[in-house]
Amino acid sequence: MLASLHMTTPSPVRPPLSIVILAAGQGKRMKSDLPKVLQPLAGKPLLAHVLDTAKQLSAAGIHVVYGHGGDRVREVLAHEPVQWALQAEQLGTGHAVAQALPAIPDDHLVLILFGDVPLIKSETLEQLLASVDDQSIGMLSVILRDPTGYGRVIRDHAGHVVRIVEHKDANTKERTVPEGNTGVMAVRAQSLRKWLGALKNDNTQREYYLTDIVSMAVREGLRVKAVPAPTEIEVLGANDRTQLAQLETALRSERATHLLVAGAILADPLRVDVRGDVTIGRDVFIDVNVVLVGNVRLGDRAHIGPNCYLEDCEIGSDTRLFPNCVVTKTTIGAACSIGPFARFRPGARLEEGVHIGNFVEVKNSHVGKGSKANHLSYLGDATIGEKVNVGAGTITCNYDGANKYRTEIGDGSFIGSGTMLVAPITVGANATIGAGSTLTKNAPEGKLTLERAKQMTIEGWKRPKKKT
Repeated sequence: MLASLHMTTPSPVRPPLSIVILAAGQGKRMKSDLPKVLQPLAGKPLLAHVLDTAKQLSAAGIHVVYGHGGDRVREVLAHEPVQWALQAEQLGTGHAVAQALPAIPDDHLVLILFGDVPLIKSETLEQLLASVDDQSIGMLSVILRDPTGYGRVIRDHAGHVVRIVEHKDANTKERTVPEGNTGVMAVRAQSLRKWLGALKNDNTQREYYLTDIVSMAVREGLRVKAVPAPTEIEVLGANDRTQLAQLETALRSERATHLLVAGAILADPLRVDVRGDVTIGRDVFIDVNVVLVGNVRLGDRAHIGPNCYLEDCEIGSDTRLFPNCVVTKTTIGAACSIGPFARFRPGARLEEGVHIGNFVEVKNSHVGKGSKANHLSYLGDATIGEKVNVGAGTITCNYDGANKYRTEIGDGSFIGSGTMLVAPITVGANATIGAGSTLTKNAPEGKLTLERAKQMTIEGWKRPKKKT
């Protein structure tokens, strides 16, 4: 008996992908000196968010069309792996795409994105790209509660897309259509090149509309496949401060939801601001008004109090940050007690069980296991051993006005309150420094070292009085 053969149709291979991001707009409604695509969203430029998404799509090339504030845009994003195309005159979206086409081969599929639409997801774009074949072009549409200002997707009686009409050029009936054009399109480069060359600017704004290629494709017998965006907010552009605030709120909510799904406990999900990549352990608690920037790692049962700012740092398991702490480029070990009102500057590293209290600043210093500086001290460029007690008002005087010097404090030392340690200086293990001392020489281990001027009382001295 012969086994039956099941023939499967191989999936079509997608042609090489080139991405064109339109980022030349001035953004007059922002009322800002900053170019529109550099306006900040969650701590980084709008265009940077779009580039992050584009880089997930395995494109052969990413082309950014820039114009207003172009030098500044290129300077801020100089590290990005993109090719830049200048649109010297703002003559419409069709004209903008045409500036990038000379660098794109005919056999590529071109995905057109916008530098001020930052929340669009790679999954949505993959669906759009998958819809395109030799006999079709793809576009991303969206059903809008209020489509005012958007181009409308016009369909025939069979439901096929036949054209897109811009809001300013639409008649009364066309303006009632709720399906809006997002501007995001996927088109074969060879066809796109031909259609862009045939564009005319006989419209209200005297511009070359990219959307006019839709009717050109239909006339040539190609199908226009409109892929609906999942939500309005995903394709919302930031044209003014109000829309930028809407995007900020949406992104903040989305990232808070990710933390909740990952197992974090948030005192109020609406008042946590994630501006980077956050990795959390189990049973992490984050209080209100916490800002998390860059790469932040929170260990199991870490407790972050209200109004804390954490940037590019790691917080160990069972460590508690009391309110109003600032932690930047710092590693804090397990079971530490931090704050309130403590500040950590780049290069600080704390081992397990360290206590850093209110109004203590630590910079470029290593604090050993079980050591304490509970209040009103500055620890800069210091190496502090294990089980050291640093009294209130202690300062490591690390800067002479030109150069920085280090302070070394051995295990088990006790530094009395109000001590000035003038670096470079070494305090030996188990040494005790008397309160109020200003040391300029090394203190030997296991001994009491102090430095104080002789106390004097001046007889007959009178406090000066104001002259009348």
